[in-house]
Amino acid sequence: MFEQSLMSTAVGKTRTSWTVALSFGLQVLMIGVGILIPLLNYYELPAGQLMGFLVAPPPPPPPAPPPVVTRKVVPEQYNPMATPVAIPDRVAIIQDEEPPPAASIAGVVGGVAGGAVGGALGGVIGSIVSSTPIVAPPPPPVKKAPPPPPKRIRVGGAVSRANLIRQVRPVYPPLARQARIQGTVKLTAIISKTGSIEKLEVLQGHPLLIPAALTAVKQWRYRPTLLNGTPVEVVTQVDVHFTLRG
Repeated sequence: MFEQSLMSTAVGKTRTSWTVALSFGLQVLMIGVGILIPLLNYYELPAGQLMGFLVAPPPPPPPAPPPVVTRKVVPEQYNPMATPVAIPDRVAIIQDEEPPPAASIAGVVGGVAGGAVGGALGGVIGSIVSSTPIVAPPPPPVKKAPPPPPKRIRVGGAVSRANLIRQVRPVYPPLARQARIQGTVKLTAIISKTGSIEKLEVLQGHPLLIPAALTAVKQWRYRPTLLNGTPVEVVTQVDVHFTLRG
């Protein structure tokens, strides 16, 4: 029994090895035939197409020439005042015409009886006088009108006191008298053209003394102030003194 099994195994192995070798040989043969058949049937490339591949492509066309711009040439005009660009080969010499001799325009040598000095040949007496331009006399100077006088001037206190024609004494305020208050009230006054007081402004003074000073100064009268014969307004300073006696 064991012998039969060993023999069957050995026969199976022998058959398998032979089959594998045969199959491998057939596959190698088929592959070789598949490679050799294309090598035997080759196709020749046309010579013209092959030469076309080897020839270099033609160079690109040259660029188009730039457009021709035609310029109109204007002949240069001669300008004698212009600075020359180059030194000319020849310089033109310009000669001025000589003036006519003095004998042709002056009088006859030795003069003519009754003629004028320097008279023209064939002229008449007074031709030189008539040919002399007449210069008009200058216009008389325009007299400027004097500037208008100022409407208001400022004078010192001493000048205004000299023109004072009426002075009213201020009434001493009873309350200031009881408080023994005394001093000076300084005012700025505007005197009109007629000499009356138009406006008063307080500069300095005690509050109890200011009303009495204003009441008194408003009644003062001045002589009109004249400037070049014209009355003007005057701005001045007025001092009112309040003093207790005893």
